[in-house]
Amino acid sequence: MGNLCGKQSDDPFSQPGRTVGAAPPPSNNRTSTIPTGAKPNAPAAGGRKVGGPPRTLGGAGESTSSDAQKEDARKKAAAAAEARAKEASKTTGKLGGKLAEQKRQSRVGTLDALSKDERRTREVDAAQESRNYN
Repeated sequence: MGNLCGKQSDDPFSQPGRTVGAAPPPSNNRTSTIPTGAKPNAPAAGGRKVGGPPRTLGGAGESTSSDAQKEDARKKAAAAAEARAKEASKTTGKLGGKLAEQKRQSRVGTLDALSKDERRTREVDAAQESRNYN
């Protein structure tokens, strides 16, 4: 069956092929072209250049004392932690409140809640069994 509005295509096997060991036919694209706007010796994106003067790790090129840098880093880390804590404390609706409550529970609180649920399940099973007169 074919397309009503289309042309009938030629059979792909009607053209001569090549054997398994033969080389592929020569291509017209012998060289690649450089895209327009590309410069061969331009620095990488963002204008960054590899190399330059050596710097110490964590240093911003300033000559301040390392204690002041450590204090500044600690203050920034503390501020970021407080911002994350404030963001996490915001509850969104009923499910968000339940999730926040679960996160606040300690390991002991979680085990206690599981224990209570298990006891309730046993009580319901016992009541069901007594109703069935088993």
